[in-house]
Amino acid sequence: MSYLENVKRRQFLQYAALGAMVAALPDFTLAEDRPINHMPDPAFKPDVEIELTAQVAEVSILTGANTRVFQYQGKLLKGPSHSLKTLPGYLGPILNLEHGQKVRIFFYNKLSEPSIVHWHGMHVPQKMDGHPMYAIDKGERYVYEFEVENRAGTNWYHSHTHEITATQVYQGLMGLITVTDAQEQKLGLPSGEYDLPLVIQDRRFTAGNQFQYAHGMHQRIMGFQGDTILVNGQANNAIPVKSRAYRLRLLNGSNAKIYKLGWDDGTPLIAIGTDGGLLEKPETMPYIMLAPAERVELWVDFSGRKLGTELTLQSLEYQGVMSPMGGRRGGMGMMTGGLSPGALFSIVKFQVTEQVSDSPSLPSQLVSMRRLTEKDISNAGKTVPIAIGMQHMSFQLNGHTFGMHKHMDIERIPVNTIQKIRIFYDHQMMSDMGNRGGGGRGGGMRGGRMGMMGMMGNIPHPIHLHGQQFQILSRKQTRESDGYDTVKNGFINSGWKDTVLVMPGEEVEILKPFEDFTGLFLYHYHKLEHEDMGMMRNFYVG
Repeated sequence: MSYLENVKRRQFLQYAALGAMVAALPDFTLAEDRPINHMPDPAFKPDVEIELTAQVAEVSILTGANTRVFQYQGKLLKGPSHSLKTLPGYLGPILNLEHGQKVRIFFYNKLSEPSIVHWHGMHVPQKMDGHPMYAIDKGERYVYEFEVENRAGTNWYHSHTHEITATQVYQGLMGLITVTDAQEQKLGLPSGEYDLPLVIQDRRFTAGNQFQYAHGMHQRIMGFQGDTILVNGQANNAIPVKSRAYRLRLLNGSNAKIYKLGWDDGTPLIAIGTDGGLLEKPETMPYIMLAPAERVELWVDFSGRKLGTELTLQSLEYQGVMSPMGGRRGGMGMMTGGLSPGALFSIVKFQVTEQVSDSPSLPSQLVSMRRLTEKDISNAGKTVPIAIGMQHMSFQLNGHTFGMHKHMDIERIPVNTIQKIRIFYDHQMMSDMGNRGGGGRGGGMRGGRMGMMGMMGNIPHPIHLHGQQFQILSRKQTRESDGYDTVKNGFINSGWKDTVLVMPGEEVEILKPFEDFTGLFLYHYHKLEHEDMGMMRNFYVG
C-alpha cells in the first residue's frame, strides 16, 4: 500500500469516528459524515469575495523544462481591485486585506488528494482556521467566512492537510496575506513598488527541473534541506531598486530551514515588524534569526548608494545545530551542498539601477501596542506546558502525538483568558527513553535510540500556535548549548508573534490570549516533516 493510500485509509477511519464525537465540538456543519462548511451563510455580507483553487500546474522556475507544481489560483469576485495580486512563479496570489473587512473565500480542491487551507496568523473561528479535520477531497468546496481582526502586518496561508502538509506546501500550496489598518496608513511607510514581499524557500531539483523531495528517515528527522534558494518562487534573484527607502516583508516559507539574516557588507538590519504586525518602534539588529513560518518586516534605505551598487541579503554562519547526516554543524557530520544548517550562503541581491532624490524617513515611533505582563494572566498560579520530547521512537508534545479531535486536561483553556505558556525541552522524557534502550544485537537498538534522543535535544524547534498571536515573556538557557552565542542576538522578543524559535537547551515563556472563539486550535512544531509525524496537539478553548 502506498504512503498516500495509507494516509487516505487513516483519514477514512478518522472521519468515520467523527460522527460519534461531533456533538461535543462547536460550529460544525455536517456534509456526508464529515464537517464541511460547503455553503455560504446568507446572513454574512462580504466586502471581499475570492475564489481560491488548488490545482496542478506547470511553471518556469529554472532554465529549461517547466516544473510541475501544486498551485493556488485566485479570482477576485468582489472587492477592491488590489485585494488580489498575482505573483510570477508558483506561489499563490497575495491577499491584500484591511482590518474590519468581511472576507468570503470559496476554496476548491482540484488535486487528487485531500487538502484544506490554514490562514496562518489570522484570528478566526475554529471552522475557518483550516484544521485538518476539515480537509476536502477532489471536486469539493469549502467556504471560509471571517472578519479581519488582525493588526496591520504580514501573514500567510498554506495547506494544512494531516500527514501530507510538508509535501503539499513543498509543492507550492502557499501564499502571502497583508493586512493594513488606520494606524499603519498614517505612517507613510514605503508602499506600492517600494513595498516588496520576499518569500524565502529552499528546494531541490531533478535533472529534468522537477521538485525533488526526500522521504528518507534523516530528512524526516532533520526536516527537509534543499540546495537551491528560491525567492518568490524564482532562483538567482537580483532585484532592481532605486536609491530610496523600501519596506521588505520577509517570510520563511521553507519546510525546515532556519535563516540567520544579515547584509553582506555588515550593515545592521532595521526591523519594523514581526509575525503579528508592526512594532512600537524600529529595532536595529546585527542579524535576525528567521525560523520556518516566521515573518519579519525590514526598513532598507538605499539612499546614498551609487548607481550599480549591489547589496546582498545572506544567511550567515551559526553553530549548535545538527547536520542532515546527524553531525553537528562544524563537526564530523556530512554536509550536503552549500546550504547545510548554519552555513553561509546568499539569499537575494539588490542592485541600485536608478537614482532618485525623494525618500521617506524612518519613523522613530510606529504603532501603539497592547503590552501584556504577568499581571494580565487569568490564572496566575498555573502555567500551561508545551514539552518538546521524544518517547517510543516518536516526536511528541506534552508526551503525546497528534489525535485529530483529542486534547488533555492541561490543553483545556477557558475562553476569553490570557494564559502563560512555558515551552521547553523535556530532557527527562528523552533521557528515560534512552535509558530504556537495550535490545538489538550488541546494543545496536540502544545506540540507535540514544542517537535519536541526542538528535532531538540538538534540533531547534519553531513552535506555532493557532488562534490569537502571543507575546514573548522571557527566554533563558536551562543547560549549556554549543553555538548559542552565535544566534542569541538575533531574536526579536518584542511585538506580537505566532511562531517562536526555541533553541537547544532553551526555555521560552509566552503570554497568549485565547479570546472570542471556542473550539479546537492547534499548536505544533513548524518543521513540517515533524508536524506530519505527529508533533502536533489541540488546545480546546471553551
